[in-house]
This record gives sequence, structure tokens and C-alpha cells, in this order.
Amino acid sequence: MSITCKAAVIRNNKLAEPYRDSKPLSIEDIKISPPLENEVLVKVMGAGLCHSDLSVINGSRIMPLPLVIGHEGSGEVVELGSAVKDIKVGDHVAFQFSPSCGRCRRCLEGRPQVCELAAATKGKGDLMSGGSRLTDMNGNRLNHHTGISCMSQYNVVDRGSVVVIDKAFNIEDAALFGCAVMTGVGAVINTARIRPGDSVAIIGLGGVGLNGIIGSKLAGAETIIAIDIDPSKFSRAEELGATHCFDSKNNNMVEEIRDLTNGGVDYAIDLAGVIQAMDTAYQIIRYGGSVVTAGLSPINTQFSFNHSDLVAQEKSILGSYMGSCVPVRDVPRFLNLYKQGRLPVDKLIDGKITFDNLNEGFDKLSKGKVVRQILMPNA
Repeated sequence: MSITCKAAVIRNNKLAEPYRDSKPLSIEDIKISPPLENEVLVKVMGAGLCHSDLSVINGSRIMPLPLVIGHEGSGEVVELGSAVKDIKVGDHVAFQFSPSCGRCRRCLEGRPQVCELAAATKGKGDLMSGGSRLTDMNGNRLNHHTGISCMSQYNVVDRGSVVVIDKAFNIEDAALFGCAVMTGVGAVINTARIRPGDSVAIIGLGGVGLNGIIGSKLAGAETIIAIDIDPSKFSRAEELGATHCFDSKNNNMVEEIRDLTNGGVDYAIDLAGVIQAMDTAYQIIRYGGSVVTAGLSPINTQFSFNHSDLVAQEKSILGSYMGSCVPVRDVPRFLNLYKQGRLPVDKLIDGKITFDNLNEGFDKLSKGKVVRQILMPNA
């Protein structure tokens, strides 16, 4: 039997800020069909407001509309598909936005985060089993956001989109582990594979970037450079482990960083999602250094570099999707590190909100006034 619940729906991605007035997210009653055999129905307890959501709202990332938004969240399982045997009703779960088929070439390489089937279905607004489980009250299809759509009181997701978590953890705060933590910490630990004593620059100090700072400290980096256009973010970066901070508006920044690090950093990690950040990253790495990027620039933008320089200095440029994480492995270990006080991601949460404040919450995110807010759909 289908259920009816409230959800945040985006139907138009061309509305102007402030979103408090234009209201690109309409809070609507929607209908959710029962889970198919490999799916689960979840009561959503927390959903993080992320720049990836904002990029859908402002149109810089193209998604099929209308769409129930939200990709970073957590909740409690309330119904199982007939083929799901390893999860119980009542289990607490964190969502992860790249389920895997286990059969394509990428999955067989041990890289489930770039599963080919998942990429194809997410691009259509479908779930892995095909089609949508969401409709508006007139029976019109609503699309899924990266297979999650967690800015809703309930959602149906593929079994592979959830990771069971210990009930000892705050279920609302656990939402962050589905995107911000995996992407930021994972880019440092899994993609860059920073070692003790390395030097690293983190470019962009939003929720993902600050997780990059936390991850760099956890990995044992000796020099951790935080770079952002907004110096007001530097105090939090230093609290979390940054050893130096640079304002990207400083015209001498590249030379100063290269002087500080005797020729450049070992790793420069773009977590901002703008081409200027990639340009900076490439300029500040040393001979043999690496640029890692987990930022998603607007879809039609291009990054260029000097090919001869890339070869002669043996530099490398690495993409990092979802922090190169294997969620069933990494989410539990990141949560345990959080429990030990070594991943203090709770310091990134600036507030918890309800549907009434959601559009205004994205105004705050767009203006850089907050790092992470948690929507509580059932509050």
C-alpha cells in the first residue's frame, strides 16, 4: 500500500535568490509506492543541506524535474522488500548516494562508488530497479535525487543505498556521514592516500572541505593549508587542524604557499567545485605532486593545464567521487572514529531546521553563513 507524506519538491531551477521569497522548494504531500523486492522504506530522521543540493536548486547541475530533493541523510527502516534479508525493520541507517550492482566492470574492480548501472539510473531520476516510486497528489511522476530523495518524511531506496549503523549514534547527526564525511575524509584518505608528514592544501572550506581538514589531521599530515575566499571560516579550520590559512583573494597566495612548503604541497585537494580552485591547486603542487578534486563544477565548465608541465614535473590529477569510498566499509569505520573523538564532525553542524525553514536554510548556505544544517522532516 502506498503512503502519503510531506516532501520538498523542486519544479523550477531558475528562481532567483533569496529563496525565502522565491521558494524553489515547495513542501508538498506526495505518494510513495511500496518498496520492490530489493528496496527498503525508511522514515527519514535527518537530511543535510549540501552544496550539491544547492547546485540543483540554482541550475548549475542538471537533474530531471520535478524532483524530490536530498541526497545526504539518515533514518529508520520501516518496511523491507521481499528479497531483503540482511536488514531488519527498526534498523538505523545512513544513506549513501551511489548504490552498486556488483556485476559491472567498475564494481568488479572494487570501485562500487562509480558503478555504471547506478550512474545511468540516477541520471534518469530512477531507482536501480527502474522507474520512480514517487508521485504527486495528482498521480504525476516525481523523480528521485541520486536515488535518495531524503528531504521527505519517508523515502524508498535501493538496498545498496543504505548502510546499517549502530543505534548508539545520534541518528540525525549520522546524516553527515552519507556525503560530507565520505567525500571530504575519503578524498584525503582513500584517493590521495596522504601519509604522516605529508603537506596538503584543502581548497574550499564548506562542509566537505572542513571534513578534508579533519581527514588530513587524522592521516598525520604535517602541514595542512586551508584556502578559502572567506576568511571568517579560518578559525573553524584551525580548530579542526589547519596549520596555515590563506585568503584566495590574496594575489601573492601561490608564491607564499610555494615558499612556505619549499616548492609546493604534496597534495592539493579541490573541495570547492569551481575552476579557479582547480587552477590554484595545480599551481601550488610540487614536482611530483598531485591534485585531487571532489568538487563538482557546473557541468559545462572546462579545466586546462600545461601538458608539458604535467609530464616534465610528473604531476597527477585525480578525480574523487564520493571520496573513493566503499560505503559498507567506510561509513562504520568513520562513525567509530567519530565516537573516539578523532572525527569531530559534530562541530560542523550549525543548526537543525524543519520544512518551514528549508528555503531560508539554502539562502544561508548560498551566502556561506553556515557549514551544515540538518533538516528533520518528521519534527
